[in-house]
Parts: sequence; structure tokens; C-alpha cells
Amino acid sequence: MILILTPIVIALAYRFVPIPGTILMVERALQGMDVRRIPVPLTRISPYLVRSVIASEDAKFCSHNGFDWIAIQKAVKSNERGRRLRGGSTISQQTAKNVFLWPERSWLRKGLETGFTVLIETVWPKRRIMEAYLNVAEFGPGIFGAEAGALYHFGKPAKDLSPLEAARMAAILPSPGRWSPTNPSRRIARKSNAIVKGARMVRESGLSSCIYPPKKKSQ
Repeated sequence: MILILTPIVIALAYRFVPIPGTILMVERALQGMDVRRIPVPLTRISPYLVRSVIASEDAKFCSHNGFDWIAIQKAVKSNERGRRLRGGSTISQQTAKNVFLWPERSWLRKGLETGFTVLIETVWPKRRIMEAYLNVAEFGPGIFGAEAGALYHFGKPAKDLSPLEAARMAAILPSPGRWSPTNPSRRIARKSNAIVKGARMVRESGLSSCIYPPKKKSQ
């Protein structure tokens, strides 16, 4: 019973209080890295970055229940054909993994990730899931969260990121230790330009409505 109740209690607490840290942060510290993190509320993170990660990572974030089954099926088929391994993880799944679990891939971790994804989708609003994700995601070696990432790469707070800066931050998320948003490779430059267009589409099509509800028109 304790094993069941403990994760629920922790998840309920994390809905309201800042997440103190993650296993990956501890790993980076043990590797000798200078771990930097400045948790901030979603109101202090640029909407450009929020829409950029939706465009880049999970276009159905506002409409799914934690899992994008079509993306998962495509990932399975791609991996079965022997192509480069790809994932079908949503932002909710990545948040569950980053906040509660360890980064290495295994069937055990994937099973636990599924359970924690269902849990946070049940007890957290979408806005909190996005806020948690952007406060624990790694944006550089030992650089965690949008605020620390924006200050480290661009010398400005996350709320002041431009559309292109936000897109470049989102573009490096799969491999933040390998790619740079300030000195982008051709691949990252192309991806960033595509994310800028995608983020604009996310705004115009209402795909970020669970974070930024449309304003009611005055009568």
C-alpha cells in the first residue's frame, strides 16, 4: 500500500510546490558538472518557448491524455525496420521520466514512466505539466530549466526569448550536450527555422489553448 500511495502523495505535492531536483541533476553533479537551475513559474517563460516545444516535441500535447498512440506506432515501425532509433514520447511522458525516474532506457523504466504519466495527467493540469517540463529539461551540460538555459545561452531571462531563440532552445532538447543554440550547426539552424514556423502554426491553430486559452471577444 505504501508503494502505491507514496508516488501519489509526491505527485500531488509537486502539483503545488517546486520540484526540488531530479536524478539526472544528481548524476550531472556526480560527473563533476556545475549544475545550474533557476525554477520559475510558467508566467516567466516566453510563450514562444512553450509553443516551440509543442511544435517540436508534441503537437498534440493539449489534446492527448498523455500518450500519442500514432507517434508510438510510427516509432515502433521505424525501429523494427532497423532505422535510427526514434521515440514516440510526449511531453507528459518526458516530464514523468525527468521528474520521477532515471534517464537510462530499460523496460522497467518505461513501464514506470507509463504509470507516472497516467498519474500526472490525472492529478496535474496541462499547464503544470508544461511548467514542470520546462523547469527540469536539460538545455546544456548541467544546465536545467528554461531560465538557466536562457541565461546561459543568451544572457537573458526566459521570458524575453525571441521566436528564433526559443526555437533554437527547443531544437537542442534531444541532445543538449551535443548541440548549441548560439552556434547552431546547419541541422539545428534548419530545424530552428522549421520550429519558428511550427510555433506560429501552434498559436494560430489553437494547439496551445490548454496553456493560453483564447480570449473571449467582447460583445
